[in-house]
Amino acid sequence: MEIERKFLVQALPDDLDRHPHGPVVQGYLAIQTDGTEVRIRRREDGPVLTVKSGGALARVEEEIELDDGTFERLWPLTEGRRVEKVRYLVPAEKGLIIELDIYDGDLDGLMVAEVEFDSEADAEAFTPPAWFGRDVTDDTRFKNQRLAVDGPPETTPAA
Repeated sequence: MEIERKFLVQALPDDLDRHPHGPVVQGYLAIQTDGTEVRIRRREDGPVLTVKSGGALARVEEEIELDDGTFERLWPLTEGRRVEKVRYLVPAEKGLIIELDIYDGDLDGLMVAEVEFDSEADAEAFTPPAWFGRDVTDDTRFKNQRLAVDGPPETTPAA
């Protein structure tokens, strides 16, 4: 189970380059109307296939490691449904890790922070750091699958 909140980021923390980071490319093989998705992703630690259920705050997530050959054969099937980004892993309060994504390509300029939690109560109790912007957890326009298909949202959500 993945329990996650997502925030827009307007200003980056000063010490960003000291945190682990690396490129991420991901593409979607299938996206259902209920938000269920099948995607492939390549990071420095290797490629994976991920299946996620629909939902906002809490979702079922399963990952399966892929070999490079399988990833390369599946990648063309994601044409028109891809995102590129650099992901930074920034430590936060209570041992949490902020996954800060700075997008490239068609989404250049978009910055989003995601934080995963052990429970929905922990997610609701979380106080975001000052450099976080608006909470977009429930705004489907900011889900990676929507960004991959639709591009950047025309307008940002109201405060």
